Amino acid sequence: MTLGPPIFRDPHRRPERPSGDIGAIRFLTSGDFPPFNFLDSKGQLVGYHIDLARAICARLAVACSIQMRPFADLATALDERRGEAIIAGLAPTPALRARFEFTESYLGTPGRLVGRRGARVDQGAPDAIDGRWIAVVDGSRHMAFVLENFPKARVAAYPSETQARDALRDGAVDFVFGDALSASFWLGGPASRACCAFVGAAYADPAYFGEGFRIAVSAANLRLRRALDVALYELEERGVMSELYLRYFPLGFY
Repeated sequence: MTLGPPIFRDPHRRPERPSGDIGAIRFLTSGDFPPFNFLDSKGQLVGYHIDLARAICARLAVACSIQMRPFADLATALDERRGEAIIAGLAPTPALRARFEFTESYLGTPGRLVGRRGARVDQGAPDAIDGRWIAVVDGSRHMAFVLENFPKARVAAYPSETQARDALRDGAVDFVFGDALSASFWLGGPASRACCAFVGAAYADPAYFGEGFRIAVSAANLRLRRALDVALYELEERGVMSELYLRYFPLGFY
């Protein structure tokens, strides 16, 4: 596991700040996706996305507001110009790319192996798990990845991530392979009973694990998308993205 946060920007491809005034930004987000966006004990909207949106606006020196809506309504709200940008982990599917512009990725969603404490796997030597049991969610992209990349492993398919992880905790399998982000919270929570840890490195193949978290804007608002990319680049360059990653993901998932 890497000790620090991943770097998503290309240091050799610095985006150019667009000319002209982009105006105030109304960010749209949901309120039920901790630790990204959620209501705290005082009913205040907080989280990684909230802090990131505010940092972006400060970097661009523009006024900004953050509106909370049901996740299912976010795309429609952007279409109807009730906001300028969605910052809520909206996946850039082909259908949504036909409607919206998306920024560069600011956080990925890799797949990772989790094993019992003390287990070791060299990512460069996948035969280290030949013949050993890997739990996956039945029919998931993580299962497809394991079948393709660990053909000699034994695959145990479970109906849910909870059941797959419980099987590892209880010693029924040797590893579980799945979403690294959610696994990091399981590892740090009571359900794991401190049984396990990440082993090997992260797998970030977008064909299996998606294109990462991105901000969506109207297809007609290319200037804003370019400005957001500049802000994300500069925030990463200045260490703000690293600080946010370490604040909200103390058990790094890369």
